[in-house]
Amino acid sequence: MDKHDLKHEFPEYQDKIHDLKVSNAAFRKLFDEYHEVEHQIHRINMGSEIANDNFVHELKAKLLFMKDELYAYLK
Repeated sequence: MDKHDLKHEFPEYQDKIHDLKVSNAAFRKLFDEYHEVEHQIHRINMGSEIANDNFVHELKAKLLFMKDELYAYLK
């Protein structure tokens, strides 16, 4: 199962991601939340956690929304 962390999603923005994590508290909070949700989805996909389809769909929608917000910071 592919990882969807920001390092893999936006490799061209690695330096900017680091700078924003250090200098922008709102970005850092959203970054941390994104990674928590991404890891939870990964655990579900790998069978380490069990969840119903509706919950997984909600998590994936939330992840996509957060990714869009994070990308707005990066542009």
